[in-house]
Amino acid sequence: MQLEIITPDKSIFSGEATSVTLPGADGSLGILDNHAALISTLQSGELRVTDDKGVETVYELKGGGVAEVQNNKLIILAESI
Repeated sequence: MQLEIITPDKSIFSGEATSVTLPGADGSLGILDNHAALISTLQSGELRVTDDKGVETVYELKGGGVAEVQNNKLIILAESI
């Protein structure tokens, strides 16, 4: 899936990912390729991204944000990372 992680200051990540784990407002969310359409608010916590080469990167999401999945593309708008 195409992944973009954006803060008000800069773009943190833009590229292909095979899985993403998000700190959703109601609990952890796991997003894989071809996930159903979804919009969710996020809370502070760990954001885990596994890229298309199998490398996992952990980001610390601070202050929450919003995630949208549509047409195999995930956009994360974060307060701060």
